[in-house]
Amino acid sequence: MATKLRLQRRGRKNYPFYQIIVADSRAPRDGKYIERIGSYNPNTNPATITLDFDRALYWLQTGAQPSDTVRNILSDEGVLMKKHLLGGVTKGAFDEAEADKRFEAWKNNKQQTTHSLKLKDEELQRADEKARMDAEKEVNKVRAETIAKKRADEAAANAPVVPVAEVEEAPVVEEAPAVEETPAVSEEPKAEAPVVEETPVVEEAPVVEETPAVKEAPVVKEAPVVEEAPAATEEPKAEAPAVEEKKEKSAE
Repeated sequence: MATKLRLQRRGRKNYPFYQIIVADSRAPRDGKYIERIGSYNPNTNPATITLDFDRALYWLQTGAQPSDTVRNILSDEGVLMKKHLLGGVTKGAFDEAEADKRFEAWKNNKQQTTHSLKLKDEELQRADEKARMDAEKEVNKVRAETIAKKRADEAAANAPVVPVAEVEEAPVVEEAPAVEETPAVSEEPKAEAPVVEETPVVEEAPVVEETPAVKEAPVVKEAPVVEEAPAATEEPKAEAPAVEEKKEKSAE
């Protein structure tokens, strides 16, 4: 029976997850399998791989043929390298201790390379995030400037509606400083203040109120003196007899 090392799909839609299995080459992809020796998750960076190293090496030595993807996985994990070194031991090129030594050296080199690549990927990821953040800050800055300009335009468009008169009168308020420039006027009142005190002459103007004397002119009421005039008429009557007496005296 021909056996094959291949992937069996699991997971959900748009999120595949694979199992590394040993199955009959005639079996369907997701059908019955002989043994599961690991798993492969390509959704992470780097991809997550779990593998039973010894069982994978055993099946390779027994003639199982890996698919292309599984071959790459086995190569990265060192299974193919171990098989190659064991082949050299079988041919007598070197002993098993030397094979183990060479495999450990390869494994350490592989780990260092993987670690350096991982650090490089992380650095690139941080740089990408920083660039994205800078771009986002720039976009936010431009957006804030646009909003501020828009609000300023709206304020400028709405402001003239209500305070047009105030805006026109504002220059008058600016000219008012001319009044502030005349502090001398505020000092002069101190000197002229006495003049204001002398102006009480204006208060004497009420003398005009004394003109009621003119109003007293109605003393015409004293015209009753005219009533005394009858006394004057009476005097002639009284004096007349005197004249007559004189006449009588003269007649005598």
